[in-house]
Amino acid sequence: MCLVVIGWKQQPDLPLIIAGNRDEFRARPTEDAHWWPDHTNILGGRDLQAGGTWLALHRSGRFATVTNFRDADTPSPKFRSRGHLVTEFLNGTSTPQDYLAEIKGSDYAGFNILVSDGKTLGWLSNRAAGPRLLEPGIYGLSNALLDSPWHKVVRAKRALRELIDQNRVNETELFRLLGDREKAPVSQIDSERLPFETAHAISAPFIILPDYGTRSSSIVLRDDKGEWRFQERRFNASGATLGESSFRIQS
Repeated sequence: MCLVVIGWKQQPDLPLIIAGNRDEFRARPTEDAHWWPDHTNILGGRDLQAGGTWLALHRSGRFATVTNFRDADTPSPKFRSRGHLVTEFLNGTSTPQDYLAEIKGSDYAGFNILVSDGKTLGWLSNRAAGPRLLEPGIYGLSNALLDSPWHKVVRAKRALRELIDQNRVNETELFRLLGDREKAPVSQIDSERLPFETAHAISAPFIILPDYGTRSSSIVLRDDKGEWRFQERRFNASGATLGESSFRIQS
């Protein structure tokens, strides 16, 4: 994922609200969200290049998602795929805190990971000092540390706060939040590492570029009775919807 907003214990009937966009090169092979045939308790999309995933659920009620960390380090072939951080948590039984404490960050390129067993929610980045269990609140994550004040993160958190305050949290409203194409003001764009047009385009919550952009949006809702709702919507290079999948799990 490249944008994730989380409402954690902010609404009594929906203690966990997740809305995220997966931004990726369009040529990278991917499978739509499905129950995996080789890990039959895992539900999520799949990266066919490395075999992992960016966001997925386990039938037992475990959830995880990962984002890349944008920095100047050159990726090395020795690094493990960050997508496997998700599947290893889902297939395990460790608490979020214990699992995050066991990760050897130097084995991976820069990452953020969020994990939950429905009871607690934890975050870790190998660009920060140690794991953190999150208190009730609204959080935003992109390709920097948790709650870094990037334009897209600030906009998405504000929109989620409004939906919760107005009791309007549902899949339709959350997909509208994720479909926000408002770019940051030109004065906020740092184009030292990227061409200006690219840097400007990726400042929006929903990215449209010919070779890279928002390929899917995902909504994950856990209610107070332990039911998980997961919906994925997929897009082409112009931002038009290609397809949609919806699932329910009772944990």
